[in-house]
Amino acid sequence: MEEQNKILAYKSPKEHYTADACIVWCFDDRFTGLLEEFVKSRGYKNYDLVKIAGGAKTLASPENEADRLFVLKQIRISINLHGTKHVILMCHEDCGAYGGKASFTSDSEELERINNDLKEADHILKNNLPEDVRVEIIFADFEGISQI
Repeated sequence: MEEQNKILAYKSPKEHYTADACIVWCFDDRFTGLLEEFVKSRGYKNYDLVKIAGGAKTLASPENEADRLFVLKQIRISINLHGTKHVILMCHEDCGAYGGKASFTSDSEELERINNDLKEADHILKNNLPEDVRVEIIFADFEGISQI
């Protein structure tokens, strides 16, 4: 094996874990701090993060079916490898995957579209995951998180 040039020393835990949740979150960095606060507020010690453009939009209204299948596979892997029993689906205000605020005529139109996608993503998961896995859908805006 070729010697590697370590650029950062850090001792990661070697123990296997059970995930408190699998979180499907948008990769928009404006909401990274909110994600950290959310995880902290829930007291999650371990969680699996699927961080992709649009978050749960990719389940509900993907650009192609392969994208939806990829997200479903990631969630199933979390369930199978880490015993996850709780999936959290997130979408947010002014999301580029939806075209941002400019794609909507009003805030209420944007919220309705995103809420419909969150409900559709919830429905898809409930039909594709074991019955004992709980699904939670949330909407994030620039002021915090709301449960749908």
